[in-house]
Amino acid sequence: MTDTGRQAVAVGVLVSGNGTNLQSIIDRIESGELLARVACVISNKADAFALERARRHSIPAIHLDHRQHQNREAYDAALVDALKSHGVELVVLAGFMRILTPVIIDAFPNRIMNIHPALLPAFPGLHAQQQALDYGVKVSGCTVHFVDAGCDTGPIIIQAVVPVVEGDTEDSLSRRIHKEEHRIYPEAIQLYAKRRLTIEGRCVRIAPAD
Repeated sequence: MTDTGRQAVAVGVLVSGNGTNLQSIIDRIESGELLARVACVISNKADAFALERARRHSIPAIHLDHRQHQNREAYDAALVDALKSHGVELVVLAGFMRILTPVIIDAFPNRIMNIHPALLPAFPGLHAQQQALDYGVKVSGCTVHFVDAGCDTGPIIIQAVVPVVEGDTEDSLSRRIHKEEHRIYPEAIQLYAKRRLTIEGRCVRIAPAD
């Protein structure tokens, strides 16, 4: 328990790669800035460095291979079992390169967050940074949103704006966006942990701080 009497929210993080957003979440928890605990980290890839990040912090690191399941629904059912067995309340996607099915979305309604490297609803899907550059936008950024059945279409929780500068490449823009991702993702989780988020239609309302 914290001095406010609130219990740290149990977070399950789904990953497929390096896990820099996972690391930012762990760092904020360990510094006392985030009222959460990472109950488990699950990856569909055995060599995802995010699993090693979890092990270094004594967090259960689980490899759940999607290729060992008959279809997406069967795999998501296995994810649900693993998450619930670790007491997860909030599911956080941190570079999880799979589209979720209703099996897991319905199991955690309005309790799955994702971060996307663009200012949604602009540039959903893959290679959002290159999409933004190709379109010639002057600002880009990142979005934390709740997950629904669409592709990057869920209600928006928080966004950050990043300027596009002359000569930007996908890599250079991505690096600046990542810095903002590492800032706003823990902030969004903290808003959830403090029970400050409510959803009204497509709008996420943020209650004032205590």
